[in-house]
Amino acid sequence: MNLSSDHCNISDWLRLEATVKASVYVVAFFFATFVTVVIITIVLQNSKLRKEVRHILLCHHLLCISSYCGLGVVFQGMRALLANSPVLVCWVVFGVQLSVGEGILFTLALMAVNTYLAVCWPLKSLSLVDSVKYRILAASWIIIIFKNVCLFLIESANPPRVAVFKSEPLCPVILNGPPARAVGMVFLFFLLSIILISYFLIYREGKRAGHFNRSNIKAKKTVLIHLVQMSLHVIPILIFIGLGKMCGVFFFALNLVLFGVFAFAQCLNPLIYGLWNRELQSGLYHWMCCQLWCGHIMNDREPV
Repeated sequence: MNLSSDHCNISDWLRLEATVKASVYVVAFFFATFVTVVIITIVLQNSKLRKEVRHILLCHHLLCISSYCGLGVVFQGMRALLANSPVLVCWVVFGVQLSVGEGILFTLALMAVNTYLAVCWPLKSLSLVDSVKYRILAASWIIIIFKNVCLFLIESANPPRVAVFKSEPLCPVILNGPPARAVGMVFLFFLLSIILISYFLIYREGKRAGHFNRSNIKAKKTVLIHLVQMSLHVIPILIFIGLGKMCGVFFFALNLVLFGVFAFAQCLNPLIYGLWNRELQSGLYHWMCCQLWCGHIMNDREPV
């Protein structure tokens, strides 16, 4: 699309887009944070759940989602309000949000691998995974931070040093050049490959075992739901990267629809990976009963 011929002002579209995205991020942040607090409370109150690797990864995953949505509120709010922030501040906020977003996908890959080891190697993997769980999480964040810091230094070296501290009404993004896009695509497909291979091996093991048919049927449904939810994450990202930023009502509407699908997937994450768990469902039931009981006692103690 030729922007000059259509007299298109891309900054107006970006501000309108940022206003809508900031509003959506606010709703997603409060919903995801509420579910995250409930699930983490349930896990912390149960000594058995607190020691299991899958629940540690789940809590880490949910914290990443809440942080991602919160940083989205901050960055898109700065753009929508024309906060006139320094370019460096905009880059740091956007870079941290992008890193947390990659942490979401990285944690999903670790959760898939952990499930594969628990299903296919239940005796050998238990002690191994338990001994290296925190090291693997730390190594994951070191990889993400090191990758993005290197890309940040590459892209920030292009403009003059004075321009980095200059204030901009509409916050620019960072890690959007060809090197960052290429590395991001490789990183995305690498983690997706790990997840898909793990799910395939889990499905094959369940089909080979042939027993516990009811459990196998539920496992197949779980894998299918996870794959559908994963596609809601990945497909909008791929289209975002392919389209870039364009003007016009059609591209604006398409961008918001894709973002809506992506935000919907973020809100579904705590429900699918958290409350789909039978143990957490039981813990949620006891937690709700406890809250209702405590509320009933407090009401009885109030003077008439």
